Parts: sequence; structure tokens; C-alpha cells
Amino acid sequence: MAELTLRAVQKRFGLVDAVKSVDLDVADGEFIVLVGPSGCGKSTLLRMIAGLEEITGGEIKLDGRSLNAVAPRDRDMAMVFQDYALYPHMTVAENLGFALKMRDMPHAAISAKVAEVAKMLELDMLLERKPRALSGGQRQRVALGRALIRDPKVFLFDEPLSNLDAKLRVGMRMEIRKLQVALGTTSIYVTHDQIEAMTMADRIVVLKLGEVQQIGTPIDIYQRPVNSFVGTFIGSPPMSLVPASIRREGGTVHLAFGHGHDILLPPARAEAIARAGVDRVEVGLRAEHVTLAEDANGPDGTVFTSDIVLVEEHGADSIAVVTLGEREVMGRVRPGSAHVGEKGRRFRVDADGLHLFHPDTGVRLV
Repeated sequence: MAELTLRAVQKRFGLVDAVKSVDLDVADGEFIVLVGPSGCGKSTLLRMIAGLEEITGGEIKLDGRSLNAVAPRDRDMAMVFQDYALYPHMTVAENLGFALKMRDMPHAAISAKVAEVAKMLELDMLLERKPRALSGGQRQRVALGRALIRDPKVFLFDEPLSNLDAKLRVGMRMEIRKLQVALGTTSIYVTHDQIEAMTMADRIVVLKLGEVQQIGTPIDIYQRPVNSFVGTFIGSPPMSLVPASIRREGGTVHLAFGHGHDILLPPARAEAIARAGVDRVEVGLRAEHVTLAEDANGPDGTVFTSDIVLVEEHGADSIAVVTLGEREVMGRVRPGSAHVGEKGRRFRVDADGLHLFHPDTGVRLV
């Protein structure tokens, strides 16, 4: 069992608050991903959990035991670093078995454990090689194996895939997740890549300037971001943000984007806007909520007209960049159905899928 608890954890460097009062409960066997832009404090938070960085305030507990005064080597955690951190003069087998050797484990037991982990990671044919003779993906497997072989209570990953090319990253993130599921080890994973966060996490912790913005499952954070920062950071392609005025006409409420682009709000969303008492909003649109309008009129005032600024072909679908009001937004269309420079194409907005944020605070309204 390995339950990790953080209460009001802080880190200050001089006058700078790198991490601001983080509270987090990590369940036994859970895979938590810390995600955010560079400088948001995610690696600092991970290093404090590992004991590599002293905390300024708060408490970190593992299975109810405070770790504040516990040395890194005694925390029963294993860390996988961005730069692999392999010993260049040692073979793969020696790198894998080094931690066990430091524990004075018998040679036969070390060899057996090395063989077991090497087979699991498909390194058994590379045991006599040294790191310089390995590819980036193979080096990362060795780094992962060094963590696995210790059989720790908690795995800590500090952007372990950032040095790999795109194809290797996809393969390695799947392997890491499959291993973690099979072993059931509590894991904390740091990345700036929101695709890694979405595809790997049981729950995501979104950080900005040292503060937790939102904690939730990938689908919760994607579908109901608590503010515009989370909305635009999570998702690929990113959410588009467009300012709009609230226009009331009889018993209906419209989003007025300018240039004649108005979108009728569904009743439930119109009621939420009325309760919020605002006359302006920041509208968040994901690409799947902006599509080509195939018929002549389109339902319920959800169609707008735009020239096509840009098209990105993704194979299974395409992303069309169009103009809504004063901003460019992205829409998801069928491959080959839209072309750069086309004039006056009609696009439909899924008004039920819109995210509406406060124009000043960015807080979600509906």
C-alpha cells in the first residue's frame, strides 16, 4: 500500500513562491500527472516529494508517515529522470543492478532480478552493452528498469520522454502506462505535454505559476475546465477563445461576436449567463464544436460565414482555421472538404458544447 498525501506544501526561493500551498491526495496504485507550462513548479513539486528539494512549508506523508525529515534514500521511492542518468562506464546489466548491489544483495539474487526486469523491458539482448551503444529509447528503458528493479512504493517520473522523438514518445508512454497498470505502483509523472497527460493519467493536476488550477480525470478537465487557462492548455488542437457580448432579444440570448456573427444560446446556458449577471463573456470553442454547415440554413441561429484562413491535414480529419468575430478559431472538418483561401464557407457552432468564461477573471461560468 502506498498512499501519498500533500498538505499546504510550499517552496520559496528567496522572494519567489515557486510552489504555493499544494494539497493533493494520491491513492494507492494511482497514476497522477502534474502538467503545466515551463516554470509552473511541477518539477520542483516532484523533487520535494522525492526529498531532493527541501520544502518551505507544509507536510508530505506516505502511508500516514511524515516524510519531511526523511532522507531521499529512505523514502522508498524511485525516480526516472529526463536525461536518463545512466553510469556511462557500466553495462546495461550493471546499471540495472547497481541499486541492489548497494543494498548488499547476493550476486545470484541480483542476476535473477536483472534478468527478470530486462525481459520485461525487452533489454535481455542488450545487457552487455554500455549506454553509448544504445538508442535514446533503449537508454530510457534502462532508466525505467533501474526504477522498477528497486520495487519501490512510489515511482516518480520527471519528463522522462522529452528527449525522444515523436514516434518513440508514443511507444514509450504506452509501455510506461502498461507497466504501471500491471505493477499497480503509485506513480507521479511530470510533463509539459498535455497529450501525455491526457493519455496516461488517472487524474491530472494542472499547475500555473506554482498554484493548482484543477485536479480531475482527463475527461473531466477536458469537458469542464474550471477556467480559461485550463481550457486552452488541455486539448489538441487547443481551445480557441473569442470575446463576445451578450445580446438579449425577446426571450432569447445571443452571443454577439461582431461582424454579424451571432450565435443563439440554448435555454440552460442562457439562464446560467443571466444568473452570472454579465454582459460580456470569453467563449471557448474546441475544434469539434465548429464544423462545416452542409445545409442551406442551419438550425437555431448557430451558423456563421467565414473565409478559410488555413487548413491542416491530419489524415483522419482536417483542422480549418476560420474567423469568428475578431478572432481566428479552429474547426474540425472532413479531409479534403475545405481549402485555403475559400470564401464565404458556412460553419456551424455546437452551442451546447461552448465553454463560457468570465471576461476578467477567466473563471468558468457555464
